[in-house]
Amino acid sequence: MADLQVKVAGVTFKNPVIPASGAYGFGREYECLYPLSELGGISCKGTTLNGQNGNPAPRVAETPAGMLNSVGLQNAGIDHFIEAELPYLEKQDLVVIANVAGHTIEDCVEIARRLEPTSTDMIELNISCPNVKQGGAAFGTSCQAAEEITAAVRRATTKPLMVKLSPNVTSITDIAKAVEAAGADAVSLINTLLGMRIDINTRRPILKNNVGGLSGPAVFPVAVRMVWQVANAVNIPVVGMGGIATAKDAIEMMMAGASAIQMGAAIFADPYAPVKVVRGMNEWCDAHGVARIADLTGSVQPW
Repeated sequence: MADLQVKVAGVTFKNPVIPASGAYGFGREYECLYPLSELGGISCKGTTLNGQNGNPAPRVAETPAGMLNSVGLQNAGIDHFIEAELPYLEKQDLVVIANVAGHTIEDCVEIARRLEPTSTDMIELNISCPNVKQGGAAFGTSCQAAEEITAAVRRATTKPLMVKLSPNVTSITDIAKAVEAAGADAVSLINTLLGMRIDINTRRPILKNNVGGLSGPAVFPVAVRMVWQVANAVNIPVVGMGGIATAKDAIEMMMAGASAIQMGAAIFADPYAPVKVVRGMNEWCDAHGVARIADLTGSVQPW
């Protein structure tokens, strides 16, 4: 059996597979299917300072080889996470990553402060949220805004800080270098690509929010390309995500430069997908004489 252990920003994961934020809730619904301890970690549902209801329905739409969503960060707020969800996760023997989101820098800083004394292993800062104080553009679409919010959260916590990058930018490597310079310990990518579907009978967008985030196998080649570019541009670990559905996909993402991977849309189609990927990665390593899965990271050999 291969050694599936990996490290990201000094945090040890028993294997590289992490359900992505928003796709797995807090894991409770899956406990009846398999022990959560079979996974390397969990990136929890995106948490804001105060609870919010999210966007109006319909907010999910199927697309060829994927899905669109505009859920809008529905959650009960950071205090609920700390009081009601974290005690449960502490007992599951996996790395707990708190996903932090906010519409102002001050919100994200306050969430990080509240997480500081908790057992949370890592913070994942979602910079795809609109910056309401700067005209509504997402923090992650500007190097300056990405650097500012990362630096502010970095000052508010001693926990390992991973920044989740948006693909809806001109140069994702520039954003990655900006957050690295601001103190990020790791980056995760890609978040969803902006997309839209229209009901041709009603002539209205299918999503009430008009547009939403595209995820699933359709985005996988884009994610692999961006992970490869970022991994070659920064000196901090990269966690890769975007359309990963199989062990082959996960291995490909690691070869592109990812130290670990996250899975999202695939879980909606098959709730067992993450554990299947763990087992499939182990079988592939055994079949190919790979003793340590961590050795796959960045092992692609470009022409």
